[in-house]
Amino acid sequence: MKQFMDKDFLLSTDMAKTLYHDYAENMPILDYHCHINPQEIYEDRKFDNITQVWLGGDHYKWRQMRSNGVDEKYVTGDATDREKFQAWAETMPKLIGNPLYHWSHLELRKYFGYEGYLNGDTAEEVWNLCNEKLHQDSMSVRNIIKQSGVTLICTTDDPVDSLEWHKKIAEDSTCEVQVLPAWRPDKATNIEKPTYAAYISKLAEVSGIAIDGFASLKEAIKNRMAFFDSMGCKVSDHGVEFVMYAPASDDEVDAIMKKRLAGEPVSREEELKYKTAFLLFVAKEYNRLGWIMQLHYGCKRDNNAYMFEKLGPDTGFDCINDYAPSAQLADFLNALSASNEVPKTILYSLNPNDNAAIGTIIGCFQEKFPGKIQQGSAWWFNDHKIGMTDQMSSLANLGCFGNFIGMLTDSRSFLSYTRHDYFRRILCELVGGWVENGEYPADMKALEEIVKGICYNNAVKYFDFKLDAVK
Repeated sequence: MKQFMDKDFLLSTDMAKTLYHDYAENMPILDYHCHINPQEIYEDRKFDNITQVWLGGDHYKWRQMRSNGVDEKYVTGDATDREKFQAWAETMPKLIGNPLYHWSHLELRKYFGYEGYLNGDTAEEVWNLCNEKLHQDSMSVRNIIKQSGVTLICTTDDPVDSLEWHKKIAEDSTCEVQVLPAWRPDKATNIEKPTYAAYISKLAEVSGIAIDGFASLKEAIKNRMAFFDSMGCKVSDHGVEFVMYAPASDDEVDAIMKKRLAGEPVSREEELKYKTAFLLFVAKEYNRLGWIMQLHYGCKRDNNAYMFEKLGPDTGFDCINDYAPSAQLADFLNALSASNEVPKTILYSLNPNDNAAIGTIIGCFQEKFPGKIQQGSAWWFNDHKIGMTDQMSSLANLGCFGNFIGMLTDSRSFLSYTRHDYFRRILCELVGGWVENGEYPADMKALEEIVKGICYNNAVKYFDFKLDAVK
């Protein structure tokens, strides 16, 4: 029987162990998509206790605590941090087979040196150990980032954001990691939301452009894009229900937008026409600016009406959406292709059933740059051993796997960088298995390039950040 999470955790063959320990283990991390707060990086925050850094805002953990019958008081309520940590510790033993069990113990080992396992009985020991460590300078936010091997971070930022913290970080010569903004215009996209008109008013104020229809909206968006570009932005991101294609004339889209700004509701058909026009417009701008377009889709959000009323969005009540028409995604990219304006694009579907469709669609639009159109790493409900293995296997079956840009953190926690280690072990187990089974030669030069590429180097080249690949 293997020891629990030993140095060869998730690695079952000699080749997998060689690939991981010789090539993957010590590669840097390029965190090209996350939700961490740039203010906390600038201020080099130190956390008071493990609950703050581990459970604050982590709806992955909140879902499992609720699944274990934990009262909401101990999840998002007014219980003490110590009580919330105890509730999480008592949930942990039930999470056999869940990636949270692995991630939590990887974090305890890497950042706190704890080699045991967390449960209700060990909670006090772990609480004291972690809190003592968190009070040390070595566990400030910047030092956590440094010891994680992170070279660059892209945060997630709204077009109306002032980016003041990014500016302060850029001017701070003591900050050793690049922190760049990433453009997330969902609030300008979601015309059906009750907050849409108020948001457009804010966008007009910030851009200095009066917005009275679709043409002026585009000018305001371009104004804010120019500002983001001046701040080093190279990445956009969209959270959409699905990638739709419902073409309409500019006059029709303008009428739809004016109707909504006047306080009238829009139909589902009108919503999709507006969103299609908006996404096509920004995609062409991304191509002009040399930005990467990320499309996250396949999520049905805020399913528990009672809890949404109490807690709001992003609190653990989302699920996989089974409706993501691949034909419309292909039509959307094809509309951009007609004028040769397809930007570098990364596609993430929350539904693993979409893997094969994405794999075939991206092959239709590859040109000029290795892996120009990417299938993004297994995301959210899929970033576990089976989900990652299935996503990478499907991509390898249908695409050019050696150009894959690998893992992203997509987290609000500064301790989540161990997810890259988890991904790299699964990657090396998969590739090592192909070699052991005679499906790929033991060509160590080629294997080194593939593994180091997927871990880091491919992303460096793809995003064209001012970073060096690792030899």
